[in-house]
Amino acid sequence: QPVEATDDAFWDQFWADTATSVQDVFALVPAAEIRAVREESPSNLATLCYKAVEKLVQGAESGCHTEKERQIVLNCCRLLTRILPYIFEDPDWRGFFWSTVPGAGRGAGDEDDENARPLAESLLLAVADLLFCPDFTVQSHRRSTVDTAEDIHSIDSCEYIWEAGVGFAHSPQPNYIHDLNRTELLKLLLTCFSEAMYLPPSSDSSNTNPWVQFFCSTENRHALPLFTSLLNVVCAYDPVGYGIPYNHLLFSDYREPLVEEAAQVLIVTLDYDSSTSSSPTVDGTTTGTAMDDVDPPGPDNLFVNYLSRIHREEDFQFILKGVARLLSNPLVQTYLPNSAKKIQFHQELLVLFWKLCDFNKKFLFFVLKSSDVLDILVPILYFLNDARADQSGVGLMHIGVFILLLLSGERNFGVRLNKPYSVRVPMDIPVFTGTHADLLIIVFHKIITSGHQRLQPLFDCLLTIIVNVSPYLKSLSMVAANKLLHLLEAFSTTWFLFSAVQNHHLVFFLLEVFNNIIQYQFDGNSNLVYAVIRKRNVFHQLANLPTDSQSIQKGLQRKKKTPEPISRTNSQDGVSMEGSRPAAPAEPGTLKTSLVATPGIDKLTEKSQVSEDGTMCSLEPESSQPSPEGNPPSAVSDGEPWSGEASHPQRDRRRLSSASSSGQWTPTPDWVMSWKSKLPLQTIMRLLQVLVPQVEKICIDKGLTDESEILKFLQHGTLVGLLPVPHPILIRKYQANSGTAMWFRTYMWGVIYLRNVDPPIWYDTDVKLFEIQRV
Repeated sequence: QPVEATDDAFWDQFWADTATSVQDVFALVPAAEIRAVREESPSNLATLCYKAVEKLVQGAESGCHTEKERQIVLNCCRLLTRILPYIFEDPDWRGFFWSTVPGAGRGAGDEDDENARPLAESLLLAVADLLFCPDFTVQSHRRSTVDTAEDIHSIDSCEYIWEAGVGFAHSPQPNYIHDLNRTELLKLLLTCFSEAMYLPPSSDSSNTNPWVQFFCSTENRHALPLFTSLLNVVCAYDPVGYGIPYNHLLFSDYREPLVEEAAQVLIVTLDYDSSTSSSPTVDGTTTGTAMDDVDPPGPDNLFVNYLSRIHREEDFQFILKGVARLLSNPLVQTYLPNSAKKIQFHQELLVLFWKLCDFNKKFLFFVLKSSDVLDILVPILYFLNDARADQSGVGLMHIGVFILLLLSGERNFGVRLNKPYSVRVPMDIPVFTGTHADLLIIVFHKIITSGHQRLQPLFDCLLTIIVNVSPYLKSLSMVAANKLLHLLEAFSTTWFLFSAVQNHHLVFFLLEVFNNIIQYQFDGNSNLVYAVIRKRNVFHQLANLPTDSQSIQKGLQRKKKTPEPISRTNSQDGVSMEGSRPAAPAEPGTLKTSLVATPGIDKLTEKSQVSEDGTMCSLEPESSQPSPEGNPPSAVSDGEPWSGEASHPQRDRRRLSSASSSGQWTPTPDWVMSWKSKLPLQTIMRLLQVLVPQVEKICIDKGLTDESEILKFLQHGTLVGLLPVPHPILIRKYQANSGTAMWFRTYMWGVIYLRNVDPPIWYDTDVKLFEIQRV
């Protein structure tokens, strides 16, 4: 039966308990009980929420000076963290926190003005105040213990930022009680924001989360110091424990839970679709007249706004060094295993790094300008290689590839890849001597040939990245050159080319890679040229690809005999690096969350042409023929649409001719001809025509079987004046779009759902944004 809101004795028992932890609250308040109260005595649940928020507001007003007040605040905080997901899962309750509670004014006088605040706003403002509460979550600046304690409303929270770094020079004395209290409050904040998990994914990514929207608005007077505190706490964290091995075993690290929570709150507050906004152009100005020297109004979300306005070199350095240090942490194999604490929040860090590059172009250019970009690249390649066989790691694979796609759109990235790779991170890949470009190609080859099936949609992206960097690669190792040719061999088999409508794009990408290197970097790439000569039959077979129906059918028959997508037989893998473990599939029973589909590569990128002086101009998509799915890669821009769903009247006849009765797509001679005629083989054929006779002559003359002589000859050879006119370099740059914005939202919340197991905040609630699946 309903309990009166005025019955303080009854309500106080919920938070008066002295020593509880958030785990106790979860154990004492079972899910079934919360749901029962919600269905059977809704007024009691409403009163409980309202009372708990009221206690938080009182704590924020008074400044929590006594131990008792702090205990009450923490208990209310834990209770709300427990209850909120059950309010979000019921559509009828969702509006509850956004309604005003009748008669909830603080006394008669300020009835009107206080009444106007919905419960959610009071809750968020109280949490923000409590995060800068002297002696509770921050050090007090008062020297003496005079009874004039600091008034929480008069303090300037910018003087209480939690950690030195961006915009704040002073590093406060670490205090583990404060860290624990901050962590509990941030957990509640994250739970407030998690309403997003209970709404199905929508194509309209602009529907903002009201909790985040309010918290990151000018209504929150602590927005700037809180944003700075979260960012600095994450980027300043050093899990190694001040350089003393095994230090983390001696005292429990109370900083790490705070850093994890801060990283999660940060990426959720930055969930903002940049493709819908008037985003600043490359140099940080929006397109406007020269007269508008005022800063363009940034997004209403202040966290996004502040992030996009960071501009000092030393701030960029601090952020980049911090993120690189944390991402490299799982790779740090010292001589003493387990000597350094291994962090688990690398997925949140990758999302944060993505947001930084996406919202702050100056940061992106800073990253590309410094050689530290390789300290981001190597960990990403490590994670990609490590997760390639793990069905629960699909999201991690995608974000790693997206970041590399974003970086590969800039020339500096390709240039940086020429740096020799000397760090020996134990990875399950063949041993090689070479550059970071070799590492990237070898890892990508490994993902394509030995990753699991669900990674196939990423092949386009992986090859696009290699195409983007190829014009700048000065010298590939023999191992990497062989890997590229092995991919071409695998992708140009007839059954692969004829078995899906877009498979031939992969061949076009690889040919583009070879053409870029031969035309722009011939001099240093004798290994690749040698590999092309050795595998010349692959190019001849492509040029003579059969197009008659009988051969097409025969090619497809072959598929039935060899179901393995890409055989690894012709790829000499050699010995893996020492100390490496093979990439393992997920343990059966591992939980994973579903993801929405990502847009095709044509939607993900826009083409830019590099002109003589190295500047890029974006190419307008050819509008001569309306293509339903944007333009496929340049090589096939006016051929068939590459999505099966296209329906344009003038195409319907052509589609019927190529669709069998079952509605399945089948390859036709016309279709094969339409793209075969565009295979860019001229450069390579010319190279073979010139070099093969010369190489054969050397072999006959000297009776050679030794490749070193041939390589020496190729190193000094030249094709100047013999090759066709160099083609313009095409770069496919990542472009923001609402499809990827939605993907990031589902991925990010999926990570947060799975990572919060102690206590399991959302476990077993009716989440709608994704499905929870078992491997």
